[in-house]
Amino acid sequence: MSHPLTWACSTLLLAATASQAASFTVTSHDVVSGATLSQKHVAYGEGCKGQNISPDLAWNNPPAETQSFAIVVSDPDAPGSRTWFHWVLFDIPASVKNVAANAGEYNSKILPAGAVQGRNSDYSFSYTGACPPAGDKPHHYHFTVYALKTARLGVDANHSSPENLVDKIKAQSLGSAEVLATFGR
Repeated sequence: MSHPLTWACSTLLLAATASQAASFTVTSHDVVSGATLSQKHVAYGEGCKGQNISPDLAWNNPPAETQSFAIVVSDPDAPGSRTWFHWVLFDIPASVKNVAANAGEYNSKILPAGAVQGRNSDYSFSYTGACPPAGDKPHHYHFTVYALKTARLGVDANHSSPENLVDKIKAQSLGSAEVLATFGR
């Protein structure tokens, strides 16, 4: 017969392990966490010769209370003290668990129904690939999926800066998960 304290500790350990196993995660066939972005996801122009295609992203085990999702692609290593936002996508229905590659093109026809592309730091309503200044150390690109506690963010994407959109996303966040890649030239 086991001691009650041993049983209680074992139960807590199993619960903690199950909780960790079910943590919110993001994966991609296109972006490998810790690796260098491929030219496919790099901008075309300003000296960069990429294809400017947003990667596929899939997520699992969001918080149970999730009402919608948002995706933010950011570069905190951009020149100056400002984070550069490459993509802001929100109002993704809670039933959706992935976005396809190239969903971030302007006027995309493959975005999940109801999803809204906000303005990025290039002032476009699309994904803009990585293109750090030549000679900089490699920049870090965060492909972050946020689980939100509201079904609609309730903002006018046409009149909101990316910083304002990301602030509103973070204010409604139940949790986030990301894939982090680098790129330099």
